[in-house]
Amino acid sequence: MDALAFPQEFQTAVAQMRAARLRPEVFCEEMPAPQRIAPFASALSADVTVDGEEVGTGRIVLLHDPNGNETWDGTFRCVSYCRADIDPEMANDALLAEVGWSWLTEALAAHGAAYTAPSGTVTKVSSESFGGMAEEGATAQLEIRASWTPLGDPTAGFDLSTHVEAWCELLCTASGLPPVPEG
Repeated sequence: MDALAFPQEFQTAVAQMRAARLRPEVFCEEMPAPQRIAPFASALSADVTVDGEEVGTGRIVLLHDPNGNETWDGTFRCVSYCRADIDPEMANDALLAEVGWSWLTEALAAHGAAYTAPSGTVTKVSSESFGGMAEEGATAQLEIRASWTPLGDPTAGFDLSTHVEAWCELLCTASGLPPVPEG
């Protein structure tokens, strides 16, 4: 499809996604977006690398339906996923799921990314190896799948870069990186 056939508000939102300022530990690139969920979609994938080791990965998809979507409560929807390795002891923490969800809502608030209709899941996965693999030891991962509707219009209201920056902060927090100091 010719890029000029995309609605102006979607073109603006995609440009804002691309303009998001990310931490140096985050390598982000465009990826193919799902085609059947909404008339228009754009997606980014990201990997968090510390000392040459990948410690987290994720993706964010921007969906746009100019006619709106009752479930979304708007014409845009952000759909995100992040997965990070965690200490196996953390996987046993009964509050980890609640804390993981709060990382998302706090990141959105910290970046001034106004939203409505949030939904998602936080999944803890732990594995222990046995037999010939026993030397590998225990591993654990945290997965956060979330979606929310940005409030406003990208041509006159919200700046989608704040939503992408919040998603990257979520990814970095889940990956165990300390917060970046203000400024």
